[in-house]
Amino acid sequence: MAENNSQRSPRRAAIASFVGTTIEWYDFYAYATAASIVFGSLFFPEGTDPLIGVMASFATYAVGFFARPLGGVLFGHFGDRVGRKAALVTTLMIMGIATFAVGLLPTYASVGMLAPILLVVLRFAQGIAVGGEWGGAVLMAVEHAPEKKKTFYGSFAQLGNPAGALLATGFFSLMSSFGTDALYSWGWRVPFLASAVLVLVGLVIRLKVEESPVFTEVQRQGASSEPPVRQALRTSWRTILLGIGVLPVAVGGYYIVTTFLLAYSTTDLKVSEQLVLNGLSVAAFVELVATLGVSWLGDRFGKRRVVTIGLIGVAVLAAPQFLVMDSGSTLLIFFMLGLMRLVMAATYGPIAAVLSQMFEPQARYTSISLSYQVAGAIFGGLSPLACTALLAVFDSVVPVIALLVAMCVMSIVCLRFAPQYSDTDLLRSTERTPA
Repeated sequence: MAENNSQRSPRRAAIASFVGTTIEWYDFYAYATAASIVFGSLFFPEGTDPLIGVMASFATYAVGFFARPLGGVLFGHFGDRVGRKAALVTTLMIMGIATFAVGLLPTYASVGMLAPILLVVLRFAQGIAVGGEWGGAVLMAVEHAPEKKKTFYGSFAQLGNPAGALLATGFFSLMSSFGTDALYSWGWRVPFLASAVLVLVGLVIRLKVEESPVFTEVQRQGASSEPPVRQALRTSWRTILLGIGVLPVAVGGYYIVTTFLLAYSTTDLKVSEQLVLNGLSVAAFVELVATLGVSWLGDRFGKRRVVTIGLIGVAVLAAPQFLVMDSGSTLLIFFMLGLMRLVMAATYGPIAAVLSQMFEPQARYTSISLSYQVAGAIFGGLSPLACTALLAVFDSVVPVIALLVAMCVMSIVCLRFAPQYSDTDLLRSTERTPA
């Protein structure tokens, strides 16, 4: 019976991580999608230039990313001291309430400047929740997993990103099928209100998962009295910086080829919103399927090798991805969107195991949350805004392509110098083992 429980525990933890992160990212991407196509006109003064409206919308979008490091610190402390499970239940509840409330907001036409202010407040709450979510979900999956399967099981937490994006873009694609008037009047609210059902399902599943065995063992040995954030910054500040440097493409490049691409295609190139949303939905499905495959390869051929190959692929495809959007060919657009997300899966799927095993377990929740969420604030929060500004200044997408390639180079260099630890050895000693 003990053996059966030991086999079921990693699977149960992985599935719970997948379901929880899917709901969290669905909520986050519902906002991102709405920011790309409707928030610019609904929550900002009438008569502004459409491009300026999109930039203002992306500015509120960026607020969520800047809140994420704070969420990482708050829930990192909570997760390193009280437990991974308790932190994850709390983040899911905060995200669910904030997202549901977005669907109830009045627009600028109804209440003036109060509308964007309320939008920013709720976006900030979303950022706090996501900031605490990712690190805990990854650790629950990775720390439950056997040493030789950590990349594969860790990727279940990563599956929540494409699954959430698929649900969000698919939902908005469905709403847009009712017509532009319906989308702008009531359709945009439905994806936010529907999140309440998903959150309830996620809470039921998450409450049934056992606490991480690594956290339990650390507690048994005796937790340090030093606050986790202080311990992380004192002992691992170099590794945290390397972790931030590993992540530009995994967290920022993704938003360039989804959120910015959607706004660029529909606003500047006048491509049909329905076409791009459908294409992004197909691409999200491709990434969803590919993530487990590339992570399985990571356990067999080296997770860092797989991530590096993915980064090279993103750099090669950067120019074709943007240039094809003006081709007028639905088949070609769908193909390039899917191909880009396939190589993106290689940069993102294995990163859960890569990042979690860069740090010792005593302040690991805080450390990986700081790395991931600071990278998210810099590269994720600012990427759509920076790309829109580059497009406005140069009237060309070429600087955006150059930015994406530079992010790939930075990720490869930092990955080369990042340390790697083994959970099995760390629970017995501080011996460092090779990746």
